Amino acid sequence: MITLISWIDLMVKKALTAFCAMFLLLMVIFAVYNVVMRYVFENPPVWGDLLTVLSNIWLVFIALALTVRDKDHIALDLIYSWLPLKAAFFIQQFWTAVIFCLGIVMIIYGLEAVDTMGGKYWEMWHFAFENGEFVFKPNYMPKKYAIAIVPISGVLVCVAAIASILEDSFKLRAGTYKQSKDIDAQA
Repeated sequence: MITLISWIDLMVKKALTAFCAMFLLLMVIFAVYNVVMRYVFENPPVWGDLLTVLSNIWLVFIALALTVRDKDHIALDLIYSWLPLKAAFFIQQFWTAVIFCLGIVMIIYGLEAVDTMGGKYWEMWHFAFENGEFVFKPNYMPKKYAIAIVPISGVLVCVAAIASILEDSFKLRAGTYKQSKDIDAQA
């Protein structure tokens, strides 16, 4: 069972890393295309800057879940190194629980924002699901599509925090738990 959970955790991490790489690549492609079209051909696309920014936002929110899972978020590793192992463990778990609560806030208020968000991006086309099929809409993508990453990221952050807490708890029980400074020194 633990092997299956570890495999699923690894696959989720790889998928999220692939999404981050894809959004980074898209961000670079959109930015370069926009610059070339603006300064070489003097005909910039109306959607170029918006897609660059949206790619950046989605990249950052997905990467947040990865940093929580890998414990690469802002932490006080120096303080952990001065404390006994169990004290450092409990403080680290407390901060991971705080991050879990942040994920809950992102889910609750993100869903509310998506539900109440008005307005549309006039320069963006999109697909919509109508009458049981996807339909191409030539203009006016709803702004709620862009901020849908907030509750999605909230779910990913909550799952990552729970996985991190469980992993560290199992390692502490097995006697293989190491503080962050020990992990960095091995790398």
